Amino acid sequence: MCFIYAAIFASLAHAQQIDVAGGLDTIFAAADSLATGNHQPQSLDGGAYPVVSADVLFHKHVGVQGEFAWRQGQGTYAPGELNIPYRTLFWDINAIWAPKVSKRIAAELMGGMGEQSTRFYSGSKFAASNHLMGDVGGGIKLYAWRHFFLRPEARLYLVNNNLEFSSAHALRYGVSIGYTFKPRD
Repeated sequence: MCFIYAAIFASLAHAQQIDVAGGLDTIFAAADSLATGNHQPQSLDGGAYPVVSADVLFHKHVGVQGEFAWRQGQGTYAPGELNIPYRTLFWDINAIWAPKVSKRIAAELMGGMGEQSTRFYSGSKFAASNHLMGDVGGGIKLYAWRHFFLRPEARLYLVNNNLEFSSAHALRYGVSIGYTFKPRD
């Protein structure tokens, strides 16, 4: 196990850049009235989603990025019928390409795989419904002061077998604030 940690830290030492960020996003998804086939008439739309992310660029502008977003408050599943409290979480690992546009602006394009986990609550217990997903997205890093940046961002989630909601697609968008370690010259 120590060998694995040593290998990870050794590779980070050779990184050209490391970014960490946190933000607040929301979800846009198909309305419940647009459910087709086996999809339930329940929209994933709306709600505040705090998000944390980090990336490591190894070779020129290419690297690895990971993020985690969760619904801040509980939604109500099947309102007026079942009224089950739920919360949705998304996590993903991506390949990232992050070219510098100017001294104060950098672009980010990414794509990868992850999971959507929806937790349905009953008192202090919950049952989870987990689905594999693909995601694509990007952002624009605007360096406001030294190594601090503001990043408008968007991600398109393509969720496999997401039958609990009206669509297998969801768009997360918002803004994050972050910091760059070991910036490229």
